[in-house]
Amino acid sequence: MTASPLRKLGSSDLEVFPLSLGGNVFGWTADESQSFAVLDAYAAAGGNFLDTADSYSAWVDGNSGGESETVIGKWLAARGNRDDVVIATKVSQHPDFPGLTATNIKAAADASLQRLGTDHIDLYYTHFDKTEVPVEEIIGALDELVKAGKVRAIGASNISAARLAESLAFSDREGLARYVALQPQYNLVSRDTYEGELQAVAAREGLAAVPYYALASGFLTGKYRPGATVDSPRAAAGAGKHLDTERGQKVLVALDDIAEAHTVPVATVALAWLASRPTVAAPIASARTAAQLPALLGVAELVLTEEEAARLTEASA
Repeated sequence: MTASPLRKLGSSDLEVFPLSLGGNVFGWTADESQSFAVLDAYAAAGGNFLDTADSYSAWVDGNSGGESETVIGKWLAARGNRDDVVIATKVSQHPDFPGLTATNIKAAADASLQRLGTDHIDLYYTHFDKTEVPVEEIIGALDELVKAGKVRAIGASNISAARLAESLAFSDREGLARYVALQPQYNLVSRDTYEGELQAVAAREGLAAVPYYALASGFLTGKYRPGATVDSPRAAAGAGKHLDTERGQKVLVALDDIAEAHTVPVATVALAWLASRPTVAAPIASARTAAQLPALLGVAELVLTEEEAARLTEASA
């Protein structure tokens, strides 16, 4: 596969591949050698945009958080390719570094840098907004990290439209670092989690959206079908629940038809729809094995017709 042109990430100087590789599985369902194989295959295809968080994967028995960053750091050291990769990580959910106070943001960033084995984070997200902390304190701390050269650009994930707008206004008023990216939950069966007020703020303010759950925890790969049993840690998390909805069924039919027309996997079509949406720079999707990657990487080459995109938009309404 040849790499497609990189996309500019909002108003930043970062240029990213149109698929962000999710690092949530590294150190969880993918061990170090599997993770390296996935990372190698992604990079070989032209991929350069890794998404992780300091808390991945603290929810696993025996893990303490930071496992994903540690795996990525070891891979970067082994391959010597730090300058070829855009690393996005997040703060607020690590068990040892919870919240978004200024002190915590700075301490968490240093811990992430250590695990990643690098002197800078390319894109640093607030993972979950903490409304008890004033935006002035959050932006002030992030700006200090940017000025110190520890962070190149900042973003927000899981934030309300009002808090996002307030944060941007404060940055503009004080001349401080400004969010360039937004990471919302967004996919064909979860549109109201982004469309509307939040998307309007992103569009108006020039932010790039990097959606997570781009494949609805696997539902939009097409592997969840009536009567099918899926062996996946995520199956229990409810990816199959969309089968019981009229929208889920309509979306699958449309995805099947379009995938067949292009001779591509269903997941490729679902990601291509997302990548074509206003403000979206790169959907996030993860792969536990290198064999799962081609269906994701196909988003870089598949361009849906206007009719195909409209059909999916209508089916998912």
